[in-house]
Amino acid sequence: MESTARWSLVTALAPIAWGTTYFVTQRYLPADHPLYGAVFRALPAGILLLAISRRRPHGALWWKALVLGTLNMGAFFALVYMAAQLLPTSIASTVMATAPVVMMLLAWPLLAERPHILPVVGAGVGIAGVCVMLLTNATGIDPLGVLASVAAMTMSSVGFILTKKWCPDVDVLALTSWQLIAGGAVLVPVAVAVEGAPPVLDGGAALGFVYLSAVATALAFTAWFNGLRHLSAGTVGLIGLLNPVTGVLLGTLVAGDTLTARQGVGLVLVFLGIVLGQPGVTRAVRARRARRSAARAGVAESPEPERPRQQA
Repeated sequence: MESTARWSLVTALAPIAWGTTYFVTQRYLPADHPLYGAVFRALPAGILLLAISRRRPHGALWWKALVLGTLNMGAFFALVYMAAQLLPTSIASTVMATAPVVMMLLAWPLLAERPHILPVVGAGVGIAGVCVMLLTNATGIDPLGVLASVAAMTMSSVGFILTKKWCPDVDVLALTSWQLIAGGAVLVPVAVAVEGAPPVLDGGAALGFVYLSAVATALAFTAWFNGLRHLSAGTVGLIGLLNPVTGVLLGTLVAGDTLTARQGVGLVLVFLGIVLGQPGVTRAVRARRARRSAARAGVAESPEPERPRQQA
């Protein structure tokens, strides 16, 4: 149980870091360059991790890294960048919050991870918490931004499940680096064709990309894939609900936003949903049910005491 809790904490680093992405993108990064934004985020992170791991793919891992890098990094980063520019953070985060359900559904046929009742309930409670916390003003919604956010959520969910299925024994640091480099490399010609010359970065934008690449990408995805290695896909997906929580708390602490009572209720629901999905909680509930069943069976099987015979 201690090992499971430790990997849950490691996994939590990823959505906490990702929760800062929308703020940094909207505040510091150049608009109208989602493809170059994805390239600047993925390639430096991948090269950094490759320099640390010093391992290259071999055999089928070449094409697997290309597919996974496109799903998890290249296309995903571009779509998230686009969603961050077109949508309020609340809407984009709410769409992404549905990822735990999608991951649970995909993990059932692809990984034989049948969803248990508590994680399913936790997903429902957590998503409800995100809606309560964020959906306070739904005006000015761009349909293209919603489509980009849904596509990003779906593609990354598929990519995460395939990563767990295809690469169960591959070094996580190396696997993450290959995906980042592949995803960034796939986007380079597309970025040149669609967006022309790369944008000129001022100091704030350069620092923003350094942060996104090193912390919200290299560190975050390494933690995330380690979580997928040691935890069920449903549990990891639920931990991902810390993403919008981080966004709300960051707005309160940095941007000076006021934390309302409604947002406080939403935060409580999100944390409750995450806790319900943890393996330790499921094991504790199962053990309690087993003890109750054993106790009832023992009572049912115990013979009735013999009554003393009355003397004539």
